[in-house]
Parts: sequence; structure tokens; C-alpha cells
Amino acid sequence: MIDIHCHILPGIDDGSPDMETSLEMARMAAKDGIHTIIATPHLTTVEYPKDNLLQAIDELNAQLKSQTIAITVLFGAEVQSHIALEAADNFCLAGSSSLLVEFPHSYLPADSENLIYSLVTNKITPIIAHPERNGQISREPWLLAPLIELGARTQITAESITGDQGMTARNCAEYLFQRNQVHYIGTDSHSPGFRKPILSKAVKQAAKIIGKAEAQKLVSGYNIFLPSSCNHKPSA
Repeated sequence: MIDIHCHILPGIDDGSPDMETSLEMARMAAKDGIHTIIATPHLTTVEYPKDNLLQAIDELNAQLKSQTIAITVLFGAEVQSHIALEAADNFCLAGSSSLLVEFPHSYLPADSENLIYSLVTNKITPIIAHPERNGQISREPWLLAPLIELGARTQITAESITGDQGMTARNCAEYLFQRNQVHYIGTDSHSPGFRKPILSKAVKQAAKIIGKAEAQKLVSGYNIFLPSSCNHKPSA
């Protein structure tokens, strides 16, 4: 399995605070059947040095190899929506054209359709991070449909579909699964105990809704390296 959303890099953001924590997260992930993790630290400014992240990834991969932990860590970032257009050239996931975009936690910005349209027309595939945990979307999950029609994809948190993030997030996640509006499951893990780096439980739960084969696709990196397409314009 591939985890496309994980705060595993040590000392970068509010995720892993140190190398030992990162290694413990990797051990848990490997035991769960995860073989690849895209490191996605929060990106709040486009001025953040990309080289710092690349160096942190190299150091973590070297430690994983020395500890014989069968995990490969790849480059990525969780980019705040207000800098997504500026960050798209440098912070896509694992050298792909896919950008993990985080909207504000409590609401969906009024210009969200324009943002998605702009990204897609610039051959960037926006992946909306944990929409089921967004306050407004969790209450009005149908708001995602226009963004998906414009070419966005969605990433649901593993612990949302299992119920560990509360029933509001779970109900929203189930709504999206039932309408084939989920494209990826990611852990959004921050530590061994805060959103654990575990995908298998979520895959089993998703399989009850969409079937085993489709659930497995959501943790395979399926289509992540393919460009999105936009056949619509934002509504007025």
C-alpha cells in the first residue's frame, strides 16, 4: 500500500518531532503492509526551501535502510489552498502533477471552484486533503461535487472511515464513498498515536461500501501520475 498523506519527516511541522518517532511510524506502517509513504509536511509559504525537505527525506531514507525498515519515503507537501497556485511547480507529490491541497478546516473558500479550475487548466491535478474533516463540507458534502467535476480528486483520512475521527467525519466519508467521490485514502498520521500510520482497517471498511478491488485502488497510488482533465468552467 501507498500512503499519500503523512507527516513523517522529523522536526519539520506538527508531525514527528524527531527521528526515533519517524522510525517508529515507519515500523508501524511497514507492519500494516505499507511500502511507500509520501511525506507531506504542511506548506504555509512558498518561500520554504524545498531543499530542506529533500535533505530530510534523504536522511530519513538512509535511517530506514540502516534499520532494515521496508519503507520508502518520497517527496511531497500538504499545501494550503491560498498558496496552491504558486506552490504547484515545486511541491507536487513524488514528481507527479498531483498537488495535495488543504482548504481551511472550518469552511470552503468562496473561490474554491476558481482555484481548482486554474490548477487543472495548468495541468495540475488537485487532491483535496481530508474534505470530510472540513466543517462546512462535513455538513454539506454535496459541495464537493462541482470541484470533482472540474477535475479535483479527494483524499479521505483512514481514521475517518473507521470512525476514529468521530461520527460526523465518518458519515461524510460514507456519503462520499457511496457516490464514488473518494479517490485516495491516506493516514494523515502525525505520530504513532495521533492518526496512526495504518491503512488496512480503512481499506476493510471501505470495501464494505465499494468492494474490495475498488478499496485497494485507493491505497495503490492509482492514477496519481496521470493528469486531470477539465471539461467545465466554474459556476458563476
